[in-house]
Amino acid sequence: MGRIRKIMKDDILDAAERVVVKLGAAGLSIDAVAQEAGVSKSTVVYDHKSKSALLEALIDRRMHQELERQAELVAAAKDTPHPELYGRITAAERVVDDVERAVAIAVSASMSSEEKIQQQMREWTQTDLDAISKGPKPKAALMAYLALCGFCVTEFFGFHQWSDEERTSILEGVRTIYTSFPDKT
Repeated sequence: MGRIRKIMKDDILDAAERVVVKLGAAGLSIDAVAQEAGVSKSTVVYDHKSKSALLEALIDRRMHQELERQAELVAAAKDTPHPELYGRITAAERVVDDVERAVAIAVSASMSSEEKIQQQMREWTQTDLDAISKGPKPKAALMAYLALCGFCVTEFFGFHQWSDEERTSILEGVRTIYTSFPDKT
């Protein structure tokens, strides 16, 4: 029975992502998700008591997926000058898809009114900052990380779509920030 419940939760969150892609953050509602998932409203409410709870679960799932991917990339970057930073740079090589962009915009739209979502994002950011600061040349890593964040924000919010050539050049520039920054340790 637990497996069926897990599949249903995933199905509902998948439907929530589709709603956000189709209708934007403003269109996310319990009713819209239930309709998209082909289930009753009470089925959605069973796991997600409100639109806020649904959005929190959606963000939580995306964050866990990203953290798992990031951990794999950091492990693969073990022979680089700063595995935590270089793993994150490698993660940025992948083009953001429509679902990721829609979820990022939904998160942004909810930030002003949802304290719990703000806290989730603060904790995620702090986790990144802690990881970056523990490696060699922490000041240089911070400068490169902040440049990387700016690059990622332009894509996640659809402000600009970088070509493959631009992406490669920018990310190489972020690595150069790290390697050339005069960091006193």
